[in-house]
Amino acid sequence: MTKKKAQKKTKAKKSKVTKKKKTTKKTSSVKKTVKGLDFVYDPAPESKAVVHIQNKYDHFIAGKFVAPNSGKYMKSINPATEEVLTKHAVGDEKDVDRAVKAARVAYEGVWSKMPAEERGRYLYRIARILQERSREFAVAETLDGGKPIKESRDVDIPLAAAHFFYYAGWADKLEYAFPGKSVRSIGVCGQIIPWNFPLLMAAWKLAPALAAGNCVVLKPAEQTSLTAMLLAEVLQEAELPDGVVNIVTGEGPTGAALVAHPDVNKIAFTGSTDIGKLIAKNVAHTTKKLTLELGGKSANIVYEDAAIDQAVEGVVNGIYFNQGHVCCAGSRLLLEESIAKDFLKKLQKRMKTIRVGDPLDKNTDLGAINHKEQWEKIKTLVDQGKEEGGDFYQAECKLPSKGYFFSPCYFAKQSGSSLISRLEIFGPVLSVSTFRTPDEAITKANDTPYGLAAGIWSEKGSKIHKTANGLKAGVIWANTYNKFDPTSPFGGFFESGYGREGGLHGLLPYLEVK
Repeated sequence: MTKKKAQKKTKAKKSKVTKKKKTTKKTSSVKKTVKGLDFVYDPAPESKAVVHIQNKYDHFIAGKFVAPNSGKYMKSINPATEEVLTKHAVGDEKDVDRAVKAARVAYEGVWSKMPAEERGRYLYRIARILQERSREFAVAETLDGGKPIKESRDVDIPLAAAHFFYYAGWADKLEYAFPGKSVRSIGVCGQIIPWNFPLLMAAWKLAPALAAGNCVVLKPAEQTSLTAMLLAEVLQEAELPDGVVNIVTGEGPTGAALVAHPDVNKIAFTGSTDIGKLIAKNVAHTTKKLTLELGGKSANIVYEDAAIDQAVEGVVNGIYFNQGHVCCAGSRLLLEESIAKDFLKKLQKRMKTIRVGDPLDKNTDLGAINHKEQWEKIKTLVDQGKEEGGDFYQAECKLPSKGYFFSPCYFAKQSGSSLISRLEIFGPVLSVSTFRTPDEAITKANDTPYGLAAGIWSEKGSKIHKTANGLKAGVIWANTYNKFDPTSPFGGFFESGYGREGGLHGLLPYLEVK
């Protein structure tokens, strides 16, 4: 080999080595960039085209849509855009009276005389239609209520259908539900539901009432009446006998007229504690049966031996992913002192990843606050909480320019008597405190006028059972939170109300048992 060729070959080798090094350096740089990147999700909106929303909705009475006596309608606002979705009829005493009379005629003439297995078939039919139209109902629920589509799609609508399926199975087995007892339906039931779970709460109440052989007048929340009216279409499609279920929309006076009607045999109410107290006072001098599912200020107790990352996710699911709109939301976090600092660091890191925005986007974790009044109330309470002192942390989220959105936050190192620690806020606001012993955790968890729910996080079963036995709460979850099933009873104590809904227990308020 000549000297010239040898030099040329050596030069080529160096060139290859140089290129290889450059390539390696470039790849390494890309990896570092990816590692430190804040991922941005492309929009993935669910289509609005799957649901047809009418310009206005009338009452549903005796199997037909009828105009309100007053001729008045109220606007239904999309909380994410502040746009008018539709209008709903405003009911008065005459509308309520008409609905109650239709329910009474249906009860005495058809429903109470119908064979139980046939009533069960109607419930099965309603459940199946809800499943078939589940996507439509999920979109409608999100448009009307502001909750993320993935919650409406994966939780609310499937659970609503599941309740109809479950109670359809009980319709012809009531004699086995209470062995040795005779049971019969009670008549006409008035049911008033809240804005946080419109369709689920309707199913929660309607299904056991119908399975037990009763007829119903349902009054949905004025802010979220849309899916109740779509449910009326389902009832027509299922060919439910006229008058078995009647739906009267309206505001507070409409509900008051239903509670006061002398021909209503039972009232079931889910809503605020203040309204619940008024209802209890108004029916106290009557023979009406009453169940109340009211407010809560539920505690999530996390021990040092818990699976911390799992507990963080449970806390986020318990208060932030549902916007704090669940009455049993884990709005108080009690941390064992030894893990408090590390837990809050992990919680802050997780809060930063919560995606706030368009509720119809499948990537959204935290949607819109349901209505303007509630949104303003949350802001006011948070401002008052800041004045009371303590540590305040709020995730930095880019919020949409329109709509009622609020970034998730928490307060720590506040006294047990602080506003944030005691009031039900119904928003993504968490109160954090610490404890040293299980007894102290139980004492702090019970330091509330409510008694609806609680969560316990520990790897030791004995500790979970001991803590649960000391808690004054109607529903207690262990190493999870906000898990619901139609076979499980739900309800609270003290100012969280009385009576149970769901499961076998949910039939009892709708039956006379002797």
